[in-house]
Amino acid sequence: MTNIISTQINPSLTKLTPYEPGKPIEELAREYGFSPNEIIKLASNENPLGPSPFAAEAIARNLHKIHLYPDGNGYALKKALAASLGIDPENIVLGNGSNEIIELLFHLFASSSTEEVIFSKYAFAVYKLMAELFGASFKEVDDLSFSHDLHAMLHSIGPKTKLIFIANPNNPTGTRIPNEQLYDFLDTVPEHVVVAIDEAYIDFVPDPPQTLSFIKKRENIVILRTFSKMHGLAGLRIGYGIAPKSIANYLQRARQPFNTNFLAQVAATASLEDKQHILQTLKITEEGKKRLEDGFNRLGLRFIPSSANFILVHVGDGDYVFKSFLKRGIIIRPMKSYGLAEWVRITIGTPEQLSKLLEAFPSILLPLRTLNKK
Repeated sequence: MTNIISTQINPSLTKLTPYEPGKPIEELAREYGFSPNEIIKLASNENPLGPSPFAAEAIARNLHKIHLYPDGNGYALKKALAASLGIDPENIVLGNGSNEIIELLFHLFASSSTEEVIFSKYAFAVYKLMAELFGASFKEVDDLSFSHDLHAMLHSIGPKTKLIFIANPNNPTGTRIPNEQLYDFLDTVPEHVVVAIDEAYIDFVPDPPQTLSFIKKRENIVILRTFSKMHGLAGLRIGYGIAPKSIANYLQRARQPFNTNFLAQVAATASLEDKQHILQTLKITEEGKKRLEDGFNRLGLRFIPSSANFILVHVGDGDYVFKSFLKRGIIIRPMKSYGLAEWVRITIGTPEQLSKLLEAFPSILLPLRTLNKK
């Protein structure tokens, strides 16, 4: 018997496959009887050093204020960001993670089937998820060596196209777009099409593109950034969008009141000042990336050179390798949901975490390689 209420549900939701996050430490502990402290999580591209000490201290200093609503406009954080980036506070919109800015862009530009979104194959899954949720039309453009094919994306623009997402560096592949290619693309996109440049991992790029300059000269560019990766504040869900003031004004109208919480705001503001934490994170990331690359080469595994804090590696059967690591108390990310069933994504962890991962790899791969030889 059909539930009457279920027939009233938005049809877009009935077909939607929820986003699949990295497996939580607590869930693995319950399933396998591990102590949470034993578990190594290398699945969600979190900072292995944890948050900035500045951020932790700011939270401790402000705990007594959590009975009060936060500043709905996020004045202090926006002022600090504006000073750091060389832009006006009015160009900044705070979000409950940069994911919320993605959702707000759909509210503005792509909320029906008459409006079209373009993104790349093997790009961040939330772009497609939001398009399906809002009932927007979308084109998923074939990739070019696991990176965005900007030429093909330009040629995919049609009369319904309103929004294009460019993840740079891209998640889950870790590839980046050469700066000049990105500049040419942004200069060529028609003015009526908004380009959202998702820069969640831009802090790990040694020579990042100067995308902020396009905010000042183009009316159709939005940049997405986050405090989840470099700054280690993923659990507080704090990110932001940078946009021309005309778009930022409408993004402000579309967001919920008090969409970013008080402790997230004070922690993010403090973390901007902690240059030492940023340098230490860059150091451990680059050293860990080199170590994983060397380890994968010794194991004969193909991997995609990464400009982020993770590596996509070909293992033959991603789900099998994922589950085998779980039994050893190590969480990595299978890529089947991205259409990459033979791959896994591994976050750069601490030296100790990477040692345990690399030690376990040969025995996990052996059954697969034995099977392939038969």
